[in-house]
Amino acid sequence: MTYADFFAEVKQQFMEADVSDIQEHLAYQFNIIGDSEGIFYVEVKDGVLSVEPYEYFDRDAILIASADTFMKIAQGKLDPVLAFTLQKLKVEGSIDKALKLKELIASKKKKKK
Repeated sequence: MTYADFFAEVKQQFMEADVSDIQEHLAYQFNIIGDSEGIFYVEVKDGVLSVEPYEYFDRDAILIASADTFMKIAQGKLDPVLAFTLQKLKVEGSIDKALKLKELIASKKKKKK
């Protein structure tokens, strides 16, 4: 899978999240290693979600993992805390803000029900 294909798919997964209840600013940069290598960011600001395919310098945390790991997290198939515990996901920056990623993913599940 190319980076462009991966990004299109992961963006679709993240854009299904309902962030209207998230009042704080969250900004994550995702560094993909291995196949489909690249960078993208996810930001929640004023209840609006943005997912863009480039580096973000005003980020709270950088998350580093394979494309497969990020896709499973975005799909809600892999808990980000478990991925971190299993050393499939590395986090640089604010751990507190990184833990909010779980809330972002959970909002997608609630929306689909």
